[in-house]
Amino acid sequence: MQTSSKEPKSSSMTHEEEEEMLHDISKLQEQVQQMSCSHKLTETKINGMESKINGMEAKMDDWKTDLKTDMEELKIDLNTNLKAGMTDMKTNLTNFLQEILTNGEKVVKETHDANKRNVNHDTIDSNVGLKSHHIPKIDMRKFDGKDPVTWIL
Repeated sequence: MQTSSKEPKSSSMTHEEEEEMLHDISKLQEQVQQMSCSHKLTETKINGMESKINGMEAKMDDWKTDLKTDMEELKIDLNTNLKAGMTDMKTNLTNFLQEILTNGEKVVKETHDANKRNVNHDTIDSNVGLKSHHIPKIDMRKFDGKDPVTWIL
């Protein structure tokens, strides 16, 4: 659009048309101002959302680190407790077997169960001792994965 540096010629607009045009310009200026405010508000909201997202990412990183640490500690605790439990189980089983031996009960009994391996039928009697000079062999049921306490005993 070209503008001339000359004085404008006399306007052919009426006063009413001029006022209407000024009113329209005023409305347009208001709309531009509202759009500018909306744009600033939107930018503020976006910046706030970005900072919240960054905060959430930081929290998630912290949780990830904490979870990793907790998992390592849990592995150590589990390993320690498992070793202690196995040691206790061994001690209890040894004490139980010793108690059975001191009561004079037979530890090994002959059986013809199909699920058991027939190795040797020597028995131990605490009052008599071993019946042979070699290490006695016992019938062991094959472990089926169920009820380990009964299988061990």
